[in-house]
Amino acid sequence: MRLFAAVLPPEDVARELAVEVARLKKLPGADGLRWTGRPGWHFTLAFYGEVDDELVPGLTARMERAASRTPSFELALRGGGQFGHGRALWTGAEGDVRTLGLLADRTEAAARKAGVPMGEHRRYKAHLTLARSRDGIDTRPYLEALDGFRGRPWTVGELVLMRSHLPRSGVPGEQPRYEAVARRPLGTAG
Repeated sequence: MRLFAAVLPPEDVARELAVEVARLKKLPGADGLRWTGRPGWHFTLAFYGEVDDELVPGLTARMERAASRTPSFELALRGGGQFGHGRALWTGAEGDVRTLGLLADRTEAAARKAGVPMGEHRRYKAHLTLARSRDGIDTRPYLEALDGFRGRPWTVGELVLMRSHLPRSGVPGEQPRYEAVARRPLGTAG
């Protein structure tokens, strides 16, 4: 299974972001981007890649421990940025980003302890991907538009183990399909 750990924005925050993305899609050149759909809006904490089925129960148990040791925290969507010289456009986070980063570190450590092969550790950068481009684009108009974006805050209360199903049809623009494999509440350690 192709898995990753994530924090998902609640539905009201996703609706608010959908309004902002609709505004971005009206900018010149927006039709040349591959926009992520609402099901793909998440903060990836740790990407595990293909995980053998026999490792999933151990990974889930270790993720539960990581979640239980991490208190609930406040987060909001804010602003924007880009990776890879215009290859990915994203919105960022504000609020308790330090705890979000701690949870990312804990989910990566959980995978390593469960025997999931992980690549080199990289410093966590909180972002929710909005669009991608194969060739890279001039992101300035999008970043200017996102500069004033501030979403409503919410309390992050769970860690989600997600499975992604990559597109197989070959139809241009087809999006990956995501499903929650496990949901673990935050802050339950006594």
